[in-house]
Amino acid sequence: MPVIVLVADGARPDAFAGPLHDLPALRRLRDDGGCFTVTSVFPSVTGPAYTPFLLGRFPGPVGVPGLRWYDRSRTACGWPDYARSYVGYEMGRIDSDLEPAAPTIFELVPRSIAALSVVTRGLPRARRVGGLTARSALRAALTHFRGRAAAWLDVDREVGDEIVRRMHDERPDYLFAALTGVDKASHAEGHATSLVHDALTIVDDTVARLRADAERGGWWRDTHLWVVSDHGHSAVHTHEDLAGIVAAAGHRTVAHPWSAGIAPDVAVMVSGNAMAHLYVALHERTRPGWPRLAPRWGRLAETLLARPSVDLLLLPHTADRCEVRSAARGSAVVERRGACLRYVQVDGDPLCYESDLHGCADDLHDATRDSPYPDGIVQIASLAGAARAGDLILSAAPGFDFRRRYEPIPHRSAHGALHRDHMLVPLLLDRPPARTPRRTTDLFASTLAALGLPAPPTMDGESFLAD
Repeated sequence: MPVIVLVADGARPDAFAGPLHDLPALRRLRDDGGCFTVTSVFPSVTGPAYTPFLLGRFPGPVGVPGLRWYDRSRTACGWPDYARSYVGYEMGRIDSDLEPAAPTIFELVPRSIAALSVVTRGLPRARRVGGLTARSALRAALTHFRGRAAAWLDVDREVGDEIVRRMHDERPDYLFAALTGVDKASHAEGHATSLVHDALTIVDDTVARLRADAERGGWWRDTHLWVVSDHGHSAVHTHEDLAGIVAAAGHRTVAHPWSAGIAPDVAVMVSGNAMAHLYVALHERTRPGWPRLAPRWGRLAETLLARPSVDLLLLPHTADRCEVRSAARGSAVVERRGACLRYVQVDGDPLCYESDLHGCADDLHDATRDSPYPDGIVQIASLAGAARAGDLILSAAPGFDFRRRYEPIPHRSAHGALHRDHMLVPLLLDRPPARTPRRTTDLFASTLAALGLPAPPTMDGESFLAD
């Protein structure tokens, strides 16, 4: 029973709401199986947000805390900056950065094909589909650096053509394809624009052709076809120069794209661009924890939290304890105690949960899914406890992001933050599930269940194909 996962990168839940008269294949899919709103991960940004689909894990604990991060340990990244950016030539390093003990879907399902997948570990080159000729590969590079978002739709069309052909000819057990036009169009023009709709019609056409081919071949009833997104989007009215603010506070910074600096003392690593990791005390090879850092770096934390662009400031104390601050709503603590998590208010309610909460991950997801920060407790504990995460972690306020310069496409819409516009994504299924899906991590577990394969010992999701 083959499984097909199409990622409409950057699509919001409301993209698949309404009558969908001009997206007939997606409407038919929704009518057959349903459309669900599930939570992504923090940071809600392409790259890290693909680990749920392909490893069934939250990104921080498996070694990918952000789109950009600083290697305090000096074991993964080299001189002169000891920093990683998956934007550009280092994108291929994500496979080696991932925790070796966490298997990818490609390692578990050898007969797989993937198109434009950020993660490819375990996937032979012959089964990696870029959908790009040499000419179109050059066009894609020029498209990115010239900021020509509309040309990304041509890339999506080529990817669609190629995966339909490969699915017909090779009938893999698992097909994963990312169509990135929705995200590029949203960044360039906003998430509710005609260019985004044009990108969605390519997703619709790809679904229609995959389904028609399977129906003609007599194997549609044995196929699972799921359409999902990796993160949401929201409008941006102000671009904050976070690295510039830190520098103005008297610190020597390292930040992309000019990430090599002379004796830096703060690494500013922005993702999405609505979240950022800040690393301080860079001479330390392991994260000191906020109680040790507070005397020296408390003023910087206060300066950042006072900015209207900063919605939440996370200050990891240990791998199991993180302080959460909001300038307007006070502070709280997220703690892990064995298999349980706790959210305890200190002098306010920064996550707007209205009370202290404690319980297992699924219970806390269900308790917070309708809040401004769905699954926030679980995601904070996961990211803040990761060894490669920053000493100060910022989530941007709605309407803001943290990167004013160096973006080829001026961002009119962004993502990456912990708030619901970025964390909630749609999931279209071809048949009703046995239980309501919760998270994007559930797709990995469900894929293994559909294929009758055993699950690895550690997963952050569960199959929606079984009660």
